[in-house]
Amino acid sequence: MKRAHRMPFGATVGEDGVAFALWAPSAGDVRLEHRPVGGENTTHPMARDAQGWHTLTLAEAGHGDGYRFHLPGGAAVPDPASRFNPEDVHGPSVVIDARHFQWHDEAWRGRPWEEAVVYELHIGAFTAEGTFNAARERLGDLAELGVTAIELMPLADFPGRRNWGYDGVLQFAPDASYGTPDELKALVDAAHGLGLMVLLDVVYNHFGPEGNYLHAYCPEFFNAAHRTPWGSAINFDGEGARTVRDFFIHNALYWVEEYRFDGLRMDAIHAIRDDSHPHIVQEIREALQAGPGRERHIHLVLENDANQASMLARDGHGVPVAGTAQWNDDLHHAVHVLATGERDGYYADYADDPVCRFACALAEGFIYQGQPSAFRNGERRGEPSTRLPSQAFVSFLQTHDQVGNRAFGERLHALGDPVLTRAAMACLLLSPHVPMLFMGDEFAASTPFLYFCDFGPELAEAVSNGRRAEFGGFAAFADEAARARIPDPNDEATFLASKLNWRERGSRAHFARFSEVQQLLALRRQWIVPHLAGSTGAGVFSCENDTLRVQWDLGPPEEGREGLTAMRLHLLAHFGDAPTGPVVASPGAVIHSGGVRLLEPGAVQLERGAVHATLEDMRGG
Repeated sequence: MKRAHRMPFGATVGEDGVAFALWAPSAGDVRLEHRPVGGENTTHPMARDAQGWHTLTLAEAGHGDGYRFHLPGGAAVPDPASRFNPEDVHGPSVVIDARHFQWHDEAWRGRPWEEAVVYELHIGAFTAEGTFNAARERLGDLAELGVTAIELMPLADFPGRRNWGYDGVLQFAPDASYGTPDELKALVDAAHGLGLMVLLDVVYNHFGPEGNYLHAYCPEFFNAAHRTPWGSAINFDGEGARTVRDFFIHNALYWVEEYRFDGLRMDAIHAIRDDSHPHIVQEIREALQAGPGRERHIHLVLENDANQASMLARDGHGVPVAGTAQWNDDLHHAVHVLATGERDGYYADYADDPVCRFACALAEGFIYQGQPSAFRNGERRGEPSTRLPSQAFVSFLQTHDQVGNRAFGERLHALGDPVLTRAAMACLLLSPHVPMLFMGDEFAASTPFLYFCDFGPELAEAVSNGRRAEFGGFAAFADEAARARIPDPNDEATFLASKLNWRERGSRAHFARFSEVQQLLALRRQWIVPHLAGSTGAGVFSCENDTLRVQWDLGPPEEGREGLTAMRLHLLAHFGDAPTGPVVASPGAVIHSGGVRLLEPGAVQLERGAVHATLEDMRGG
């Protein structure tokens, strides 16, 4: 089985050679530089039409050839739709014929979203080798753990040899430091063979600061009417926006069709400036559903600081109109305050009663649903989320952001109370939310995850100084000596320190954590997942004396729906310093109980960190 996505951008291999296309309305004459495999460079004039497309079909060109575009004034630039740029973002692009790769996952139809247990990973830091091939060798470990979906941090070609991925400039080219396009496809193919979905993090709100040549020759790609932290916004709603929108819609389709990804995670959509209708996120959703979504499950996960429940709404058939789910930072922030006691910055919004805030997040998804935020100087944040199913929220105790944006990249289990952190993990994994682990969570990895990059000298110095200045507002970094201890993002040692140490997973303490997570995921798979497909709306919560109760009405199992009514999931957990007095026990069959002592029929005592989960069959009531 061979897969290739056809698009009007870039280099397309056909029967008559390779068709090259560049959209640059403001550029005059453009010439194509072509370098055949093992041959010499030649240049060829390109034809320009009234819409600003520069095109050329070259009969002698083929798979593996190098090429770039020569602009008026002499600059030579890579293809913004390059499928591969092995000499980095400033070098020539390479023609890729996607039909060269033979897929083996013909029967793969994806997985329904309610089965998702997501594992976020960075290809470069996931293994010692930091490659697609090395990551592929670890997939079996993740399947054994109980993960059903891996989410790759952005792969779009970035400057240098290491980067988180959010500084990508060539949206269609997987970064060559990780391997070749075929090696990425082999990773996805192998994942599907193990029953794992693969999601890709994409960045459609900006281009990185180094290697983006579009500003120089295609100003139509940007809209100066909208300003962002990165300058003029990407042009999703101004003059010429149709072609720009098509560029990103094709990018989404490209990753899902040509690389067989099972969905995308869209980074920071609150930073996308688009006043048109439909919003670009909705148009991408519609294109995915009308294309690959007709044959298999395709999911679109959003990051959205605005907490827009409307972006997660379902139609009359329960199908998402835009996002399948959203990263739920609210839940993370409540847990972080609960486990660590930290109240700086945005954590102040969750510090008044973190246990109750956690309960609210578990029940309703968003904590901020239109209330004023003290951290944002009273600005109201969010929309009501109680009509959304719990599976509309990807919830977590840590992510690359929440770990890596700390000065020293400490993980929650290195910072927080171990009893409370353990209890919060159990609450998360036994909730109807889609849980996400950040790589290493499952065995309490001791390695940090630091912010790292590899920019050219001038930009590298600015980034290093800027990061240290950013932390200058915190008391711990008030003096220059303290700030100097913050790792330099451009130092290779910072990147190397962030790599997982897989050997430690076998040690007693780390393996105990791994076994516990594995067991909780097995319970989730056995008792909770079969009832999630019919779930609608929020749960109900209460909290008193650092004890939380949450209940969710779940739909019936997938098999034998006739005559069955809903199930009700109950969660009872205690985060106080001392054991509780008698507490009314939750009804239903016990599926997990830790730190709970039966006092008398219908009453229990909860130790610090106790978690008690039951499943109640609601037939007849």
